[in-house]
Amino acid sequence: MSGDTPQLGEPFRVPVGSALQTPLCDLFGVKFPIVQTGMGWVSGARLTSATCEAGGLGILASATMTLPELRTAIGKVKSRTSNPFGVNLLPNQADLLDRIEVMVAEGVKVASFAGAPSPDVVARLNDAGLATIVTVGAKRHAEKMVKIGVSALIAQGGEGGGHTGATPTSLLLPAVVDATEGSGVPVLGAGGFYDGRGLVAALAYGAQGIAMGTRFLLTQESHVPDHVKDIYVGTPVTGTVVTSAIDGAPQRVIRTDMIDSLEKTPAAVRFPAAARNALRFAKLSGTPLRELVKSGLEMRKAQDLTWAQLALAANAPMMTKAGVVDGKVEAGILPTGQVVGSIEELPSVAEVIARIVAEAEATLARLGA
Repeated sequence: MSGDTPQLGEPFRVPVGSALQTPLCDLFGVKFPIVQTGMGWVSGARLTSATCEAGGLGILASATMTLPELRTAIGKVKSRTSNPFGVNLLPNQADLLDRIEVMVAEGVKVASFAGAPSPDVVARLNDAGLATIVTVGAKRHAEKMVKIGVSALIAQGGEGGGHTGATPTSLLLPAVVDATEGSGVPVLGAGGFYDGRGLVAALAYGAQGIAMGTRFLLTQESHVPDHVKDIYVGTPVTGTVVTSAIDGAPQRVIRTDMIDSLEKTPAAVRFPAAARNALRFAKLSGTPLRELVKSGLEMRKAQDLTWAQLALAANAPMMTKAGVVDGKVEAGILPTGQVVGSIEELPSVAEVIARIVAEAEATLARLGA
């Protein structure tokens, strides 16, 4: 880190005219072009509000909450910060429109999606004055999202944690920027970012900011159990793996005995446990069985999935809960970006953001000199 890095609690002020003051900051109403992604079970009210108070955009993860829990969580964020924040949504969630109504009523400024929302949903959000962010892993996906009117894109490269693609950020990000040039839709880079040098690199590729998950997961405000954080911090760059054994889609996680066991188990044997997890997730998220079936039908139509693949999809949130919420590493999974191997400490969110901004300014000054 730079020798000019602010100490804990010391704010960093971006110079007037700085390259860090991108149009994205105006779109979201934030000081710095830094987004904390909506990580299921991890991005609660405390982490989200801390990010907003530090000048970034915090995103509350709602997919693992019931509708009443979401309303309560939004209230907690609003009680802790007056700055804008976002809520992450599932595009095929049965009560999606109800959740949007709550967001509109509560004055939430941003809606984010890890999968593609429908044009009708984007239009509804636009009409209500919310900015819509969609995460993409391919140039063609970015082009489709621009056509339906999204406000911003997150281009996540293969280094990213959780469900991810195969294209590295260094290739995906400039491709998405080029594909959306002239559209007025800003792009953020995700996958492999954790410091100020990375923020400057993203700007050099044409992005207007960065989005991070793992870096925010490993902070003091994160609710992840301490012994699990220790596992994350002790994981080397080579300690992660992209596997499809969890839910049938490529997902980057820390390699553990559980992952090794899953990869050796035939899919037919994994299916019964996955089906049970589907029912457990429906209960935890407050989704009636009929709505679960309805959502499944919509996912099958949109993504051409089999019923077996749909049941396996429930493995990800439930096994993530076991690992990062319950702390049962032997029974769960630990989603992470490959950048975990470059993180060696657990600072506060305010310190993370202040350091990134200070180092980015120092890097820009060095390049200018």
